Amino acid sequence: MAQGLSAYGLIVRMWVRSSLAYRTSFVLMACGNFAANALDFVAIMLMFSRIDALGGFSLPEVAFLYGTSGAALGLADLALGSIEGLGRRVRDGTLDTLLLRPAPVFAQMAADRFALRRLGRITQALLVLGWSLPRIEVDWTVGRVLLVPLMVVCGTAIFAAVYTAGAAFQFWAQDAAEVQNSFTYGGNAMLQYPPTVFAKELVRGVTFLVPLAFVNWLPALRLLGHPDPLGLPGWVDFLGPVVAALMCTGAGLVWRLGLRAYRSTGS
Repeated sequence: MAQGLSAYGLIVRMWVRSSLAYRTSFVLMACGNFAANALDFVAIMLMFSRIDALGGFSLPEVAFLYGTSGAALGLADLALGSIEGLGRRVRDGTLDTLLLRPAPVFAQMAADRFALRRLGRITQALLVLGWSLPRIEVDWTVGRVLLVPLMVVCGTAIFAAVYTAGAAFQFWAQDAAEVQNSFTYGGNAMLQYPPTVFAKELVRGVTFLVPLAFVNWLPALRLLGHPDPLGLPGWVDFLGPVVAALMCTGAGLVWRLGLRAYRSTGS
């Protein structure tokens, strides 16, 4: 673990220094990343210019969902987003180079081409989250205040596990980046909206099969005082840390299995 973190930190610093060597380019790309993601929330605001509530949720409540989900995905994407390029390395055989280096392959892949410009997505999501907090009708207590950063941390771990499992699948599929994206970026787009606007079968799927609902849906329902559309017991809303830990453990095991199954290209 220590060796992996050390290698990850060294590679990240190298790419950060490379990015900051052209500061104007970096600022423009970060601002572009910010603006591109801001358009999603502009669409939500335009929607609410015609309606008062969406699935029983007000604009600040939807903004809360948007901010927590976007911040969690942004942090996971910043830390591990580069790992989705594993399929390309498996296909062209360049993964062999990483295997020869005295550092964990996972750390090398996660830090490869570290894109600091992704801070634009995180900043935009946090601004929306900050805008929503004083506007949602919540009787703030210490526990409820702490629940918000806990949601972001657990959501980051859940998305990180999905990134890792999706990358590990590419050891066998070799070209499954879009499948992974359907659960990461696609999952984020879904979690930005209330669960009440989706069919119960879909809500069950993201609760029991790929438990993205624990990123923000279930704890947000508890915080905002909305009923659970699935009628689950109240204690389920607090299982985010447990689900995140289990998913990270499972993703780690799948990664090890995939790495052991790798047989190079033979070229």
